[in-house]
Amino acid sequence: MKRGLLFALLLAVAATLGCGGASNSNQNSQQNSSSPVFITGEDAPSSSVVGFNVTIDKITVNNSNSTVTVLSTPEAVDFARLIGLRTLLGFNSVQQGTYTSVTFTFENTNPQPVISYVDLNTTPPSVQTMNGSFSQTVVTVPFPTGAPLQVGNNGLAGLRIDFDIEDSLATTGGQINGTINPVMNVWAVSASQEVGQITDFTGNVVSVNTSGNSFQMQGPYGMPRQIDVNSSTQYNGSNSLGTLTANAIVSVVGTMQADGSILAQYVELITTDKAFVSGRILAVNPTSGPVTSVTMWVGEELGTSGVIPVDTVQTINLSGVSEYDVCFFDNWLTGQIFNNTALVVGQRIFIGGSVSGGVFTPDMVSLRRQGVVGALVANSVNITGGSGSNLGNFEMQNDALMSYSAGGPFTVYTGNLTVFENIDGLSGLAAAGTPNLISRGLVFKDQSNGKPVVVAGRVRVLPAGQ
Repeated sequence: MKRGLLFALLLAVAATLGCGGASNSNQNSQQNSSSPVFITGEDAPSSSVVGFNVTIDKITVNNSNSTVTVLSTPEAVDFARLIGLRTLLGFNSVQQGTYTSVTFTFENTNPQPVISYVDLNTTPPSVQTMNGSFSQTVVTVPFPTGAPLQVGNNGLAGLRIDFDIEDSLATTGGQINGTINPVMNVWAVSASQEVGQITDFTGNVVSVNTSGNSFQMQGPYGMPRQIDVNSSTQYNGSNSLGTLTANAIVSVVGTMQADGSILAQYVELITTDKAFVSGRILAVNPTSGPVTSVTMWVGEELGTSGVIPVDTVQTINLSGVSEYDVCFFDNWLTGQIFNNTALVVGQRIFIGGSVSGGVFTPDMVSLRRQGVVGALVANSVNITGGSGSNLGNFEMQNDALMSYSAGGPFTVYTGNLTVFENIDGLSGLAAAGTPNLISRGLVFKDQSNGKPVVVAGRVRVLPAGQ
């Protein structure tokens, strides 16, 4: 990929990838003793774990006087898929009050936790899977000092949870042994904050109400949700609310509202296919030129379970595919930056198609946002803009698939609309030493050297020890 084209891409998509917080216009005051609370989940990851399937049986929030339930229906979540991404896990009405801690109850037997991790000792890399076991199924986590969850009569409160996989997985001789010592981080957030935004909500359209400026969708984890749109909602390509059809697969970025709906900032019509698989690329064939097949870890699927089940490694023939898309981004530049010569190990892709006669036939490939984790390489920050600019790049290392694919450190590009969390932009990063980071964005193939590079919309510096 030519450097000029890469920077043109960065400027064109930084706003979409950053997905900054949007104000919430529908948070009406509550007139009773309970108010709504939404729950989001994401992951502080382990660099080698690609699947971490656990079931949360219950979540409560607590203070010295009471305990109230905010999640009562068991929720099966693959936290490893949420590296750098944030999804909706629950929405409930909670007694008003100030809550100082959160208690999680995990399921240990039905179903048992499942851990899947990359094995780089095979060619190509493979994925090993083992059953896990919680060392304790009930864990209570305090909110940060001075920042409790306040559920009042002024609208909507938010609970953000982060499953620290790296610190939760016990090892023997440096190898994961299956024991899970759950380490959770919790924060109270507002829906209008960037950290309170829903950045990954993908599923099927159920129905469209054009006069009501909304549509119904079946989201992840079987969660139905109304999606509201307004004049500020952006769509990919030439799409609009009127082009959405029942059973189409869409992805939404937006903010929660007090009535439980999501106000969409972005709506992406991915495909009208009724079947898809999605996950990280482990190998491409051939390794140069147009790719005819990929070997990938299937972390998500819809309509393919009898042919291509989730949490498996599959080789998929792409020789008949001509449609290549980039998530939330569809214009004249798309085909130049992502096509059958631009697939590379480490990317997260979505393959849509159809299933007939026990065969999955793909007809489109979409490059998806993902998070990559690793350590900042010392003295690698390069600020190419003026004073105070976030236009530039830096290098990361130790993400299992990305560093394997790059043969060492890999480059992350940022722009002035890139959101930085826990650090003051590129200048702060330059003085930070070698902290661990999560960079969220799109992984592209640098055509000049065949290595993966990241165009980041969000860079999160992890606390020391993570």
